[in-house]
Amino acid sequence: MSLYVPGLRGPLAGVTPPPGFYFDNDAYYYYGELPNARRLQIGGAVVSNVKQRAYVDFVTPLWVTPLEILGGNLAFSVTVPFGAPYVSAGAVIAAPRLGRAFGFKQRDQDLTFGDPVASSFIGWHSGNAHWQAGVSVNIPAGAYQEGELSNVAFNRWIGDVYGALTYLDPATGLDISGSVGFEINGENDATDYDSGNAFHADLAISKSLTKELSVGFLASHYQQFSDDGGEGDRVGPNRGRVTALGGTVGYNFLIGQTPVSTRIKVLREVETDNRFKGTVGLFTVSFPLGGQAPPAAPVTAKY
Repeated sequence: MSLYVPGLRGPLAGVTPPPGFYFDNDAYYYYGELPNARRLQIGGAVVSNVKQRAYVDFVTPLWVTPLEILGGNLAFSVTVPFGAPYVSAGAVIAAPRLGRAFGFKQRDQDLTFGDPVASSFIGWHSGNAHWQAGVSVNIPAGAYQEGELSNVAFNRWIGDVYGALTYLDPATGLDISGSVGFEINGENDATDYDSGNAFHADLAISKSLTKELSVGFLASHYQQFSDDGGEGDRVGPNRGRVTALGGTVGYNFLIGQTPVSTRIKVLREVETDNRFKGTVGLFTVSFPLGGQAPPAAPVTAKY
């Protein structure tokens, strides 16, 4: 498992809003299974024939400051995840750190909090081009439980350095957004498992059909470029890889004078290696909390 979520950065990925405070909520759904009877290590236990159904919510307050660095606005955010993954394993092969094996057909589901993720980025604008450069850090302070199959927390330090670019044409409503990043993983101190480092990329192409409604295409790729390892690794030097394709629908509206942006994303993982293979669903709601400058001119696409 990785900090990177396929499709999380989609349309408008490179756009930084005006200085002020914002709220973002991402409701994440995932259903997948480990193909080809492969073995996987979860919470220190080696398991096979694994299926996962996860409901996780990512709550993110965002502050875009008026401070400019190299002509771009500096921003900060903190994401707090919580949820209840349901994980079933047809066979638990070994759990040596717990001094026992569990046997067969183990199931686990717990409502837990994940690790907080602190992020900072700088955003620039030039005509129809918008871009960001930022870093996110996963802080191992969540409710991780060794030996449990159901965990939202990673219990390891993770750094993610990324860049995102958006071309947004107000005249046509066309949005072409892309992002690339590098994920640097630390070791889980509870299991002595060291996850490998990875590269990830996202592409989103969307079009406004009306002033409120937009549709688009999504593509995501994640690939480790170094092996998993550590003293607690009992499944070999795995490298994870996943490619996902899907679509998105966005809808914007007003509640009083507050603009609200909503978006649904659905992606199917079409190719994987040493990872679960399944379907990703995301429902995002975003709105300003206050302190914003007067809004920019609205999109004037010809519909």
